[in-house]
Amino acid sequence: MLPAPLLVWSVAAVALATGFALLFGWTRRRDNFGYVDVGWAAAFTVIAAWFAVTGPAPGWRRVLVLAAVASWSLRLALHLARRIAAHHPVEDARYTALRRAWADRLDLKMRLFFQGQAVSVLVLAWPLFAITRNPAPSWLPLEILGVGVVLLAIAGEAVADAQLRAFQRRHPDRREVCAEGLWRYSRHPNYFFEWLVWIGFALWAWPAPGGPVGLASPALMLFLLLKVTGIRYTEEQLERSKGAAYLRYRARTSAFVPWPPRDRAAPPPCL
Repeated sequence: MLPAPLLVWSVAAVALATGFALLFGWTRRRDNFGYVDVGWAAAFTVIAAWFAVTGPAPGWRRVLVLAAVASWSLRLALHLARRIAAHHPVEDARYTALRRAWADRLDLKMRLFFQGQAVSVLVLAWPLFAITRNPAPSWLPLEILGVGVVLLAIAGEAVADAQLRAFQRRHPDRREVCAEGLWRYSRHPNYFFEWLVWIGFALWAWPAPGGPVGLASPALMLFLLLKVTGIRYTEEQLERSKGAAYLRYRARTSAFVPWPPRDRAAPPPCL
């Protein structure tokens, strides 16, 4: 007999809280809180696997959603791990800023921050839970659309990350600004496709019991990216490190949604 939904969620919540508590201790010893991003990304594969094992949906649907989640989350986790390791012991500017802001009670506030990451994984994962409980014996139109959006988003995020890495290898001067490929049309194409992943999962989940609740996931992700630890902190750091070049780039380039540059003249590869 499959476990009841409440038990499934309770086990997931306890596992996430425990995992992020252990991750906090490890990052504290490493003196680099940036690794929480790696744990956050990888956690979705773990929770998707749990939902797939315990869900009553047809096996092909559960396997497919797990494969899609793992393709996205493990690629992102590996990308982040390589980036953080390459700069260690220098910490991501977002966490350096949090250290300054929380200096009076750093351990307590950072522990709570890590648990907040666990909560965000749990909330965002609702569409994955719904998909694994969809009893429909065959494909539904919104599922097909959702799968297509997820695949497009995974590919777009991977391409954006690869383009930025290639630019940085060719231009080791960190003051230069990448305006090539997808980065010509958005200052943060990786964040845009990150959000689009959750649009896809929400569409995929829509026909399932409780599926429409999954719209909360892309809404939460958009809030996090625009207002919390995404674009705001990243832009502040880029302005400090790249100066006037980044201000010129920002003046003509969309912040989030890929869009033609305001200046119709073709920009040089870097500013």
